[in-house]
Amino acid sequence: MEERFDISILLDFYGNLLTEKQLDIMNMYYNEDLSLSEIAELNNTSRQAIHDIIKRCQKLLIGYENKLHLKKKSADNALIKKSLLKKLDVIKCKVNNNDIELYINDIEKEIMENL
Repeated sequence: MEERFDISILLDFYGNLLTEKQLDIMNMYYNEDLSLSEIAELNNTSRQAIHDIIKRCQKLLIGYENKLHLKKKSADNALIKKSLLKKLDVIKCKVNNNDIELYINDIEKEIMENL
């Protein structure tokens, strides 16, 4: 189950690097939870052909992640974001200056919108 989730996430990052047909098939399988038979019927092809496309695309997506590390960088950024917000919250609790609190709120807003 975890592999399905990982591939679905990799599709979000690298799906546009696949052909339109590959992306469509991968979305049907991973995001719409259609069976190989259902996808084959919708694409007027064999179940084996769909299986082969999915396996080939899995390898492509994993290869992209091994080279570009976008999923890993995104997870790292999420941890950094959480840490920064926690530190700002500690500072905000210790400060009794409205101007500084407003400045901290602006920093928090920028972190939330841009990281």
